[in-house]
Amino acid sequence: MDEILIADDDAAIRTVITHALTRAGYRVRAASNASTLWSWVENGFGDLVISDVVMPDESGFDLLPRIKKRRPELPVIIMSAQNTVLTAITAAEKGAYEYLAKPFDLNELVAISQRAIQSSKTGAKKTNNMASQNDDLPLIGRSRAMQDIYRIIARLTQIDLTAMITGESGTGKELVARVLHDFGKRKNRPFVAVNMAAIPKDLIESELFGYEKGAFTGANSRNSGRFEQAEGGTLFLDEIGDMPMSAQTRLLRVLQEGEFNMVGGVKPIKTNIRIVAATHQDLTQLIRLGQFREDLYYRLNVVPINLPPLRARKDDIADLVNHFLVQAEKQGLGNKIFNAGALSKLRELDWPGNIRQLENLVKRVVALYPQDEVTEDIIEAEIAHEQPIHEPRGDASALSLDKSTRMWLENCFDSQEILENDDLYRQFLAEIEPSLLRYVLEQTAGNQIRASKILGLNRNTLRKKLKEYDIEIIKVSV
Repeated sequence: MDEILIADDDAAIRTVITHALTRAGYRVRAASNASTLWSWVENGFGDLVISDVVMPDESGFDLLPRIKKRRPELPVIIMSAQNTVLTAITAAEKGAYEYLAKPFDLNELVAISQRAIQSSKTGAKKTNNMASQNDDLPLIGRSRAMQDIYRIIARLTQIDLTAMITGESGTGKELVARVLHDFGKRKNRPFVAVNMAAIPKDLIESELFGYEKGAFTGANSRNSGRFEQAEGGTLFLDEIGDMPMSAQTRLLRVLQEGEFNMVGGVKPIKTNIRIVAATHQDLTQLIRLGQFREDLYYRLNVVPINLPPLRARKDDIADLVNHFLVQAEKQGLGNKIFNAGALSKLRELDWPGNIRQLENLVKRVVALYPQDEVTEDIIEAEIAHEQPIHEPRGDASALSLDKSTRMWLENCFDSQEILENDDLYRQFLAEIEPSLLRYVLEQTAGNQIRASKILGLNRNTLRKKLKEYDIEIIKVSV
């Protein structure tokens, strides 16, 4: 029977963890301090260690390297109530198998314990990078919504995989990219950020890959691109959904072959960088619209990180406000506090602009109001001055029909391929009409008479179109 060693100075926590693991079929030894745990480890007991960070005699983080040195094959799960991204990263840096933020789900603990013990038996290795720590991290929040993000980030700082960060505008995608770089293996090399939406389409390739002298009119000298500037480090491609198809093709080649050509260049240039991409758009929808390459999507989406909107992590608002207040004081804007009523009012809001909107509001209030204490009345006054953002609720990344159409047409003219047959109108209808017909038929349970009436089409015309697009009619009893 496998044995698990537990160390936590809270008797109640030791009891519930012991009960859950015993029911799962494990033998358990539970201690209230680090010295007892260390004696068990020294004497060869245990197939897994579960330790809290804060203990009365020694930090779990101080104990962890000694355990890994004495018994490198012994997996260690670190748990903590501190719940910050620094805690998760430190646990990964010091060689922990996993980090769990308190409170956690006991079923999750049992499942992770099973994987950890099995991993040690099969000889699986975990990386151990003793990177320096930094208490001034840009990611703030202890909510449950952020804990999964912290765990993914902690793992990614120890390995060098491509990551795709998604989330609404203002959720902090570039901050996550910077943490991945600053605490990763490439931290001593450049971090280069490029916003695809801010570069004219005809300049994107020269911006990314650089150009040789004489490559085009005005190219009077060789100019390095962002790939060359980021050599050895991290290239952050923000708003990747706005990258034109021609540049997508070249980016895919870089990811596949590890080399690129400058605009006007002949000799391939080898590259060694980490790619982190980000977007607020739904790339799977863009793929369906023919606006984004599916093969590139899978190359970039090796490790997805989906940042929650602020409305899904309102428990973090107080921490975020305090963080922005400290920043405001350092910038000379003033020293203020938000009272309970002000914080409560902030939690009632929907925050369509997410963390960026909250930051702007906090700094504006600090700068404009003379009172030392920010009250609910001040928050209400500031909210009244803000212009509402008229957006349909639901997926904030959804594209309007007009924008989708324009993007599809822009790519047609960029690629030139679809224009060679001189039938753009027919091809556009072939893109959009089948979806319209299928949806209306779904809503009418396959009733062609009702569907014809809704569409404003003759029934024979509808039948002809269904046959042309090979649309199967599925009638549903209602």
